[in-house]
Amino acid sequence: MMALPGGRHLDSITLPGQRLHLMQVDSVQRWMEDLKLMTECECMCILQAKPISLEEDAQSDLILAGGPGPGDPLQLLLKRGWVISTELRRIGQKLAQDRWARVHSMSVRLTCHARSMVSEYSAVSRSSSQEMGQIEKLLMEKCSELSAVTERCLQVENEHVLKSMKACVSETLSMLGQHFGQLLELALTREVQALVRKIDASDNIYTTESTTGNLFSLTQEGAPLCRIIAKVDGVLCLANILTDDSHSEATRAEAAAVVAQVTSPHLPVTQHLSSFLESMEEIVTALVKLCQEASSGEVFLLASAALANITFFDTMACEMLLQLNAIRVLLEACSDKQRVDTPYTRDQIVTILANMSVLEQCATDIIQENGVQLIMGMLSEKPRSGTPAEVAACERVQQKAAVTLARLSRDPDVAREAVRLSCMSRLIELCRSPSERNSSDAVLVACLAALRRLAGVCPEGLQDSDFQQLVQPRLVDSFLLCSNMEESFV
Repeated sequence: MMALPGGRHLDSITLPGQRLHLMQVDSVQRWMEDLKLMTECECMCILQAKPISLEEDAQSDLILAGGPGPGDPLQLLLKRGWVISTELRRIGQKLAQDRWARVHSMSVRLTCHARSMVSEYSAVSRSSSQEMGQIEKLLMEKCSELSAVTERCLQVENEHVLKSMKACVSETLSMLGQHFGQLLELALTREVQALVRKIDASDNIYTTESTTGNLFSLTQEGAPLCRIIAKVDGVLCLANILTDDSHSEATRAEAAAVVAQVTSPHLPVTQHLSSFLESMEEIVTALVKLCQEASSGEVFLLASAALANITFFDTMACEMLLQLNAIRVLLEACSDKQRVDTPYTRDQIVTILANMSVLEQCATDIIQENGVQLIMGMLSEKPRSGTPAEVAACERVQQKAAVTLARLSRDPDVAREAVRLSCMSRLIELCRSPSERNSSDAVLVACLAALRRLAGVCPEGLQDSDFQQLVQPRLVDSFLLCSNMEESFV
């Protein structure tokens, strides 16, 4: 993982086609790519980082020869950053084991990698800011300090002295990591900002599509890159793409994918999305339209995923969705196998319904569109392939369907409709039969809550044994009973 300031890390990504690719590739291919960087480093260790030629052009060629390639500063930063992060982690491990010879040799290698990253990025970047120059200087000073102090440790035999020096090495290593993280984030922010500006300024459809694809690739790096994209108002530039019908469906779907990644509720980046609120209505409207007109399941999935994440981000989005008749659009799509045919897509739809169901007026729309019957069907979601990812998606669909039903059943009309459709029987089956819910505790809790809500409105729909075991006790007691229950259909 790639370290960033404040303990953050940059995870690996898999990127198709000509997009950036780092970690999740064939292991031999990964080793061959990294070998170029490692062997260059070993050569530089021997030569003490001195250029072979005094000619400026030849020196630049030498520096770039083993790197990711000229003209691609983002890939350069990501690849070099990953290598340096790996070295930092390994040095920390060897330091904890008191393997001083390895710590020193790896410190020298780390210095070479850091010098290579600075040199290579300077060769391909547009210009260097004063702040970046200062951090580069601090980084190289700490690298030199780490190499020097670890070399002195090799000469020390007194354990007490070595212990005090170990604390000094640890502190130097920590400061070096901080400087590296600051430099990497500054450089990445600068490059992402250039990418966003390129999208804004482009009049070429193919350039916009390609650049948007690169931006989407970066979001798969995880929270740090998503935060950077949000910080430089990348979402606002994507709003222009989403609302512009002159762009192809594929480009708008790619823009929706970036919005979905940046607004993910799992990423702590929402503090940088305040400006997103200004364009949220236009974005939500465009995403609903994209869902309605989607020509494939992939496009619908990306658009609905973005909508689902936005409903977590701000409750105003739920009200907007109601005004846009999004419930009708989503429920109609569920009957279209070309758009909705996987549990992953149904997961996005039921997420939106669950978040919208906190609004009182949502119940009326659900009844009018026969939504209770759809939710009933989602309680029976089953995996086709049996892969862990699909099984997990089915569990989420069942859980969120039960949550949606529990929330909507505040309305007596919804509760009576659910009872009429035998939802209570299905909820009881999910509670009593672990195999029906894949032994998921989350599904069990949601089903118990929904069953209790329905029982409060229509208690006559329950047998005495079900009432005494699943409704009357405390929720935790019913949970323990069902979670330890042998499969039974009584």
